[in-house]
Amino acid sequence: MAETAETEVVDGRRARSERSKQAIIDASLALMEEGNLIPTAQQISDRAGVGIRSFFRHFEDMDTLFATIDEQIRDNAEALFLGGDRDGSLEERILHAVERRADGYEIESNMILSTAAQLWRSKTLQKNYARYQRGLRKDLDDWLPELKQLNRSEREAVDAIASFEMWHRLRYHQGLGKQSAIDVVVGMLGSLIDD
Repeated sequence: MAETAETEVVDGRRARSERSKQAIIDASLALMEEGNLIPTAQQISDRAGVGIRSFFRHFEDMDTLFATIDEQIRDNAEALFLGGDRDGSLEERILHAVERRADGYEIESNMILSTAAQLWRSKTLQKNYARYQRGLRKDLDDWLPELKQLNRSEREAVDAIASFEMWHRLRYHQGLGKQSAIDVVVGMLGSLIDD
């Protein structure tokens, strides 16, 4: 009987610990999605409703938190960009590829900006960002096999045009609406790949 009670206490502590850890992850994501691109451990702890010591019991540093968040959201984040109708003419496939990326960029905008803002200090974010970039490049090759015919500088230009950085520039710095930004990217890609 005492052993059962002891097991229940341990299981209860473990469950509370897991809830606390998940609250920290959820708070981090919420802060970044709301535009706090570089939340501190204290801000995250406050938002999660846990003490700062609890934060560091679960995550020895911010890199550990970033790795855990990436593991948790990777499949959903990648799914935003993968898939879609890859049939049709070159023009149709360019349009569909750009629309797919535009939707993903719109949803993940603050997460991507947060990552970019912290790349300088995080090996984990550098590694994850590079992995995502390789995946986006490979995915574009799948959408557009015609890219194999381009020379190296043209192929690099395609990635620059289709990048989040270009998307963000068009949407934020140049103030274009989503459809106008899609039209610009489609036009640039079409003129580069059609040549």
